[in-house]
Amino acid sequence: MIAVDSSARIPVALERNPYEILIERHGLNRLGDELLRSGLKTGRKILIVSNRDVAGPYGEQCIDALRSAGFDPSLLVIEAGEERKNLATIQQIYDEAFRLRLERGSLFVALGGGVVGDMTGFAAATWLRGLAVVQVPTTLLAMVDAAIGGKTGVNHPGGKNLIGAFHQPKLVLIDPSTLASLPEREFRAGMAEVIKYGVIGDADLFAQLEQGRELSSVEVMDPSLLQTTLERSAQAKARVVAADEREGGLRAILNYGHTFGHVVENLTGYGTWLHGEAVAIGMVAAGELAVQRNLWSREDCDRQRRLIAQAGLPTAWPSLNPAAVLDTLTGDKKVQDGKVRFVLPKALGSVTIVNDVEQSEILDCLSTLTEEAAH
Repeated sequence: MIAVDSSARIPVALERNPYEILIERHGLNRLGDELLRSGLKTGRKILIVSNRDVAGPYGEQCIDALRSAGFDPSLLVIEAGEERKNLATIQQIYDEAFRLRLERGSLFVALGGGVVGDMTGFAAATWLRGLAVVQVPTTLLAMVDAAIGGKTGVNHPGGKNLIGAFHQPKLVLIDPSTLASLPEREFRAGMAEVIKYGVIGDADLFAQLEQGRELSSVEVMDPSLLQTTLERSAQAKARVVAADEREGGLRAILNYGHTFGHVVENLTGYGTWLHGEAVAIGMVAAGELAVQRNLWSREDCDRQRRLIAQAGLPTAWPSLNPAAVLDTLTGDKKVQDGKVRFVLPKALGSVTIVNDVEQSEILDCLSTLTEEAAH
């Protein structure tokens, strides 16, 4: 990938705990300086939580950046697959926090993808009743979505992210150069969340992505489009989070594609599909349901499907038992008064939240998706 020397600071304008998203190539080298610049009142002890694939290339770099600014960092390497996103792994983080004698003024740093970020954030929210956390995402999906907004948590056997807390970071530092070590499949998974932002509120971003000839890997994607993608996605997430920190209303639009996507993850077994791949399938399903309800046009639905495929993402609904799908949907976190909330598109750049979808409609949608997948 050609280097792009650009930097952007995006405010997350929360009333009580505002913070910044810094997007800067090689910004990881300045993590310690950024902590000092932010005015964050923190002690010297910092626990960095990462996974092996990320700690290998970036762990020492992160430690050096913190030590050079006068901090005392330690690195904990955990297993970070979706199947390890559970309370047993959280216990490992707690044990290390206890061993290091972290104090109320100590800091957690999440160095990795969304799973590391979610678990580190949850550990920070609950250890000593809440320590500060800084998110340093190293996957595209985490950069544009998971690291921003303070949603933390782990999976329960009954569903994804059922155990969690809202705990905003003090800083999100996005270093695009860390994407160089990201596997292509993981990069494509992150593009699903980018496409999501285009559908829910940024039709111009959607159109720019359509014009991008290569979207499937960081090596072939136009560097300026990548920078635009990171900035506009972060801005979109920041706007929604600032307007609705705890998902009381507007923030629910960020779940576009996730309701069906979580069903795919759950019923096929966590790890079969990456989160972004499941979201891509979920967006196709939500688009089909919207067409079925005459909410948006077949043309826009097809444009969405083509862009998802252009990014190298799956579009076909997997073979799932319809009764199991309905059962999983009713166990979702987004159920209210027994009704499943769906985020459905009205046009590219505009969505609506509905909770009056009947089971018969869902079954009709699943039937259509299954027929399309068969062909």
